[in-house]
Amino acid sequence: MELALVSQGKSSYIFKYCTLILLAVILSVIAGNSVANSLVNSMAQIDKAQVQPQSLLVVDTLRQREVPIELYLPEKSFACHVEQQCPVMIIGSGYGLLHTDYQFISQLFQQNGYLVVAIQHELATDPALSRTPPFIQTRAENWQRGANTVDFILQQSRQYLPEFDFEHVTLVGHSNGGDISVWLATQGISLFSESESESESESNLKPVSSTGYADYIARIITLDHRRVPLPRNANITQLSIRASDYPADEGVLPLPSEQVTTISVVTIKDAKHNDMNDYGPQWLKDKIVNIISEHMQF
Repeated sequence: MELALVSQGKSSYIFKYCTLILLAVILSVIAGNSVANSLVNSMAQIDKAQVQPQSLLVVDTLRQREVPIELYLPEKSFACHVEQQCPVMIIGSGYGLLHTDYQFISQLFQQNGYLVVAIQHELATDPALSRTPPFIQTRAENWQRGANTVDFILQQSRQYLPEFDFEHVTLVGHSNGGDISVWLATQGISLFSESESESESESNLKPVSSTGYADYIARIITLDHRRVPLPRNANITQLSIRASDYPADEGVLPLPSEQVTTISVVTIKDAKHNDMNDYGPQWLKDKIVNIISEHMQF
């Protein structure tokens, strides 16, 4: 089961998800006026003195896509400026979850001087995530769309936030959000529209041994992603935190015989795939925070 929304069964959770969908539908209806609206494309309105999360809606006019993001700026004490840039982390949620459902991870990075950008990948107008294997083919369109979105948000952010280092970015993703992060590192962004790129999804994805396409990725942390093989790339430090209830597809994680020194895999006993978010038990969130903190040397 990869649809965390179904298994959580929490009314407040469903309400948040439905609210986001309703918002996206309303904004699509008024798209003709949305670019001029202060709620839309509000990257230029970032309050750099605000450490509380800032909800923004960024318009990708090329793809006619309105992307909700949550922005977490570090405390002023970190003294981020152009000559001494602070680091950047971009986080993507699991399918059926919101970008705001990983506060315990976003706040961890923010408290350690990072700019955190949480991206909502799934919109009401998107096709449903395929449940038909082989997923490496049938979900390629979803992952490519997500990779394009991450790159777009990164390029937009660097224009308005020059005091942050967008050349050495950390990507964090849970489940399908992790697959998107890894896809960006291995397949890069597409110069085609997403509808045109579907014909290319039948190609067989294999672990890569190159520098990859998105050379600004310095680190990847995945929470139990299961479909896209981690890049065998010495230039990207990687951590994959595994739950105990579902296996990853063949080739996703390196075999011991591969002796890949840049990839760490840590399995949490009794952890459930769908609990690796704000709605999971406190012991699990504490464990994830401890593993990430040790890996990042916070």
